[in-house]
Amino acid sequence: MDKRNLIEYCLTYADTLEDYPFDENWTAVRHSGSKKNFAFIYERDGKLCVNLKCDPMKSDFLRQIYMSVTPAYHMNKEHWNTVTIGGDVPKAELFEMIRHSYELTKKKGKR
Repeated sequence: MDKRNLIEYCLTYADTLEDYPFDENWTAVRHSGSKKNFAFIYERDGKLCVNLKCDPMKSDFLRQIYMSVTPAYHMNKEHWNTVTIGGDVPKAELFEMIRHSYELTKKKGKR
């Protein structure tokens, strides 16, 4: 999977947009209403990476199972993971991590 494919997959979720808040290397995919980010896609050391928000207990579990999942580069290490694309994370699991991040960051309904 290349960077454009990963961005396009993230944009399949409802009410999302692509943004470049830092430079062309860092793509933020965010909710169009709240502007909350759920994926940061970038290249580091020649490898494609994505930072995804994650429940802290699940974060730790995923880091133990997959070598390609580490505490997030340049972000809160408790609530965000970095996934190195092309590593040991199956595509279906990567897509589940993206969905989880999207759900965690989307606007909550009124109580």
